[in-house]
Amino acid sequence: MAKITYIEFGGKRHEVEVASGLTVMEGARDNGIPGIEADCGGACACSTCHVYIDPDWVEKLPAKDPMEEDMLDFAWNPDPLRSRLTCQLKVTPAMDGLIVHMPEKQI
Repeated sequence: MAKITYIEFGGKRHEVEVASGLTVMEGARDNGIPGIEADCGGACACSTCHVYIDPDWVEKLPAKDPMEEDMLDFAWNPDPLRSRLTCQLKVTPAMDGLIVHMPEKQI
């Protein structure tokens, strides 16, 4: 399990425990956290699970693969360093304390 903090665009925080092996997107979905739509269900075929990774965590996460990079081109206001698709982030115990910020909207 890892404790992950999801921060809505307006600042509301949601701190939840997410089981290892799930994705950060599934953690949001399973806990009813608004702001991550995940229209494709985690297939990396859209950008509706886009978040901004807290700066302290950017270097601690696995690198983006080319498919995720391509899909981020369709995200709302992507940041070259901090933007990630939560469906591509598999939760591990090393992610305990991860903080993600939701964008203003998902497209």
